[in-house]
Amino acid sequence: MSNSGSTSNELSKALDNHLNLVAAQQPNWPDQTALTHARETLAGLPPIVMAAEIETLKLRLASASQGKAFLLQGGDCAETFADATEERIRARVKTLLQMAVVLTYGASMPIIKMGRMAGQFAKPRTSDTETRDGLTLPAYRGDAVNGYDFNLESRTPDANRLVQAYNTSVASLNEIRTLTLGGYADLRLVQEWNQGFVKNPSNARYELMAKDIDKAIRFMAACGADFSELTTTEFYTSHEGLLFDYERPLTRIDEATGSIYDTSGHFIWIGERTRQIDGAHVDFFSRVKNPIGVKLGPDTKAANVVALAEKLDPNREPGRLTFISRMGASKIRDVLPQIIEGAKKAGITALWVTDPMHGNGITTKNGYKSRQFDDVMNEVQGFFEVHRELGTHPGGVHVELTGDDVTECLGGSEQIDEKTLESRYESLCDPRLNHTQSLELAFLVAEELAAR
Repeated sequence: MSNSGSTSNELSKALDNHLNLVAAQQPNWPDQTALTHARETLAGLPPIVMAAEIETLKLRLASASQGKAFLLQGGDCAETFADATEERIRARVKTLLQMAVVLTYGASMPIIKMGRMAGQFAKPRTSDTETRDGLTLPAYRGDAVNGYDFNLESRTPDANRLVQAYNTSVASLNEIRTLTLGGYADLRLVQEWNQGFVKNPSNARYELMAKDIDKAIRFMAACGADFSELTTTEFYTSHEGLLFDYERPLTRIDEATGSIYDTSGHFIWIGERTRQIDGAHVDFFSRVKNPIGVKLGPDTKAANVVALAEKLDPNREPGRLTFISRMGASKIRDVLPQIIEGAKKAGITALWVTDPMHGNGITTKNGYKSRQFDDVMNEVQGFFEVHRELGTHPGGVHVELTGDDVTECLGGSEQIDEKTLESRYESLCDPRLNHTQSLELAFLVAEELAAR
């Protein structure tokens, strides 16, 4: 990777048309000197991920778009610097590994594991400001921009946080790689992954499955099987590509191929609020080689999807483009079919993924942002129903989750109610599935995949 001298000029020519376009959801940085320093610092730092890893992921996603694999993408709504600890990262990775085992065992297909991790430090907001008790301050836009504490010092955007986001992402990815490549992900440890979690029906179901896997592995070992492939696993990172002051300095030319990659993460997605076809985000990410995702809300039309595909994936490159529907349980069965049919007619080869979280938000009587777990499950079922009816491939699920036993989404086998939300509601943005609910969702998805 390179980003110096004449290469820097090449990047500017190739990428910087976005400077002439409307860039939605960007912070108002008060200290321009600090912003310039942050950009220059990021541009001089090593890439977080490598081009070869990005290309490998693209091959995996291409396989999923053909129905030969399935994408499991999950993690925090918004990562925080404070939660980038060994314990918290391990819990999130462990939950995703458990979910992947459930899916692999139930559906008998490869599972692509991807975290909303090591980069998900910025969030779009409905309003630029927030008012409490007559005091109006800038809205919290994620730890890469400002702090959550409701005071002027905390809420003032600070460009130095961009460099802190880089450093925290690097440390997080290092821990992820230690876990997934250092033996922790060994399939012979499937029973140990359940240790430390509260006993509940989903964990009990998982333990029974883990015993079956362990029995099968011991049988194969007795037959002389080589288990070297079971000791490690591929794990990819993803985040919403929101802040140009972070993404642009980390975009580099790969010296081996001459191609341009955003090295802040393996997979970058464009959000519902920033996917304007003539906007800066779509233009910028059309010029990098990473696999790109686009969130599609309930107002999306087939024509929008076709236009986005023409801009982001004009060559119909396998694995390049992923559409992530976030329709809501009450709308997915009505809205998604016409979008998929329109895409099929246009020859679009994108991967179709469901985000059953963002279309099902509610506010409880006691003031908490939450989601009904039944609605999340219903949207997942609707996603599979649509694809079965159309004969297309349901390619993945994208969820906000945590490895901790939080109480943020209502329902599930633990029967979390509005009163229970108050006991362990920890998210600074949107509510996440806890460990138990994540496993419950994995079992449902496995059943749907098996019934295809």
